[in-house]
Amino acid sequence: MKTITRRASLLSVAIVGILGVSSAVAGGRSDLVLEALGNGTSHIPGELLVQFKPGASEADIRAVRAGIDAERLQVVYNGPDGRLELLRMAPGIAVADAVRGLEGDAAVDFAEPNWVYYHSATSNDSYYTNGSLYGMYGDATNPANQYGSQAGEAWAAGHNDCSSVYVGVIDEGYMYTHEDLAANAGTNPGELAGDGVDNDANGYVDDVYGWDFDGGNNTVFDGLGDDHGSHVSGTIGGVGGNGKGVAGVCWSVKIINAKFLGSNGGTTANAIAAVDYMTGLKNKGLNLVATNNSWGGGGFSQGLKDAITRANTANVLFIAAAGNSGANNDTTASYPSNYEVANVIAVAATTSTGALASYSQYGAVTVDLGAPGSAIWSTVPKRVQGKIVSGYASYNGTSMATPHVSGAAALYSAYHPGSSAATIKSAILSSVVATPSLAGKTVTGGRLNVSSF
Repeated sequence: MKTITRRASLLSVAIVGILGVSSAVAGGRSDLVLEALGNGTSHIPGELLVQFKPGASEADIRAVRAGIDAERLQVVYNGPDGRLELLRMAPGIAVADAVRGLEGDAAVDFAEPNWVYYHSATSNDSYYTNGSLYGMYGDATNPANQYGSQAGEAWAAGHNDCSSVYVGVIDEGYMYTHEDLAANAGTNPGELAGDGVDNDANGYVDDVYGWDFDGGNNTVFDGLGDDHGSHVSGTIGGVGGNGKGVAGVCWSVKIINAKFLGSNGGTTANAIAAVDYMTGLKNKGLNLVATNNSWGGGGFSQGLKDAITRANTANVLFIAAAGNSGANNDTTASYPSNYEVANVIAVAATTSTGALASYSQYGAVTVDLGAPGSAIWSTVPKRVQGKIVSGYASYNGTSMATPHVSGAAALYSAYHPGSSAATIKSAILSSVVATPSLAGKTVTGGRLNVSSF
């Protein structure tokens, strides 16, 4: 099988040509940030992420904060490559002015806004046996509907057990008590439930099912508002073979959650913390192969790119939605799917007829493949007679395409244990089915195919 790679040099040329970016300052990072601010990209007013250089002293750091009249809200990351702090500036100081003012500071690596991100879905059993779950079908299992992920062929070959594999859902929270998710609710093996102690010393107390970075607690399911996170979880790992509801790409994969999207979206600071949380679990021995990232928005963030790079170093894939604006990501960068880090897989959405969905973003250089994303049935919470119970719903979006690929990563890893992130990514991209609607629109020109996994 040939190995398909994304062409970083072409991406750089495309961005420079469209945005007029100069490479004079830190490879153009500040200009990318200022361009996004000028375009009105959503961010938290008055908040600034500042990465201090490894050699910066405490006196240097205090001086930087004093210089922009700022207080520290949070240490987002502290490691060998420096310390990243979230600051709140005094009223009247513009974020753009602070970014410009800190460019030449010897203690500062970079400064950027605290961007706001949103999930990439819109709203529109059983479901597999009655023909609704087309995203799991393929040539042999349903000849009349050949545009799914072909997971059914893998299942028919006995490949459905991913119980040794974890996937991290970085999103909203998810309903881990759902009838089609409870058996696959992964837990942090280093933590003892309910003892009020940070047993694994990762900085989070009782993070049994994950952590809520939006709320600052260990409650990763907060009700009906966590429908998006629940929906993507069901596509990755809805319990298969239980005679109810849906089946995920891998029937028994373990899901662990980093909730950072709340009712008003999510911030860069919390996204970075969520990515690093998953990387930390992997570094402590959890068999975490990928994170699912069905969200986007905001401008370029060096801090988030660095966190994704740390995940890459830990051998964790970062699978990301291409976005729902119908734009070409080669000419207008969309984050986080556009970050040029080796572990990123960017996913477009296809329909049940094999078409590129009208809303799906695309890019011959920057979007890797397509996967089913329209009219996707999966797990959600619902309210019945005042109680929150297990439900199902059909959603559209690159948010729905992305978890098909995350499930594929888990499936491949389960039957090829010890595979590196690079090997899994190569297997996913090299096994696609060529699809006319994706020719010239994605790197591979094809859609997800897990039949051989």
